[in-house]
Amino acid sequence: MRIITGIARGVKLATLEGEEITRPTTERTKEGIFSAIQFELAGKRVLDLFSGCGQMALEALSRGAESAVMIDESAEAVEIIKTNAKKTGLIKSCRISRMDYSEYLKSANGREKFDIIFLDPPYAKSMKDEILKKLTRTDILADGCIVVCETDKDDIDGDVHGLTLRKKYKYSRVITYIFDYHEGESADE
Repeated sequence: MRIITGIARGVKLATLEGEEITRPTTERTKEGIFSAIQFELAGKRVLDLFSGCGQMALEALSRGAESAVMIDESAEAVEIIKTNAKKTGLIKSCRISRMDYSEYLKSANGREKFDIIFLDPPYAKSMKDEILKKLTRTDILADGCIVVCETDKDDIDGDVHGLTLRKKYKYSRVITYIFDYHEGESADE
């Protein structure tokens, strides 16, 4: 696994062994995601909510994003994220924290806004809908925010919780949804 392009291009990233703690996004999936949003990264604030090894936020920073908050509840993952942020030379643009996603959303509510949010929750827990609902009920999405959600369930065919479905991609068993958020569009109950 490596950074595909930008100022940290080619830097190899460390990952945790196995998929019990994290499941890194495949390079093919990552290339597809960043091809879809490549012209919308410059100067943006990024949140990587289930950061794993930090590759999505670090790729965004390498391509011109301004800053990234990387959250993971695993102590081992947080150490890998820190290692990768240092290795890429992007550590000064990062804020890395160990905490549960729900706890983070409560603490950030109304305090900071993000332009791009990456979500890659554990597949086994089937948390996607719950997370999207909580995310849109907090005050952290900037107007025009892009939400990228990876999952193994192909069960969304339109707008959800106040997010407008821009595009859906399938890479092997991974489904990637890209949503847009616009202030004033109400979240459904």
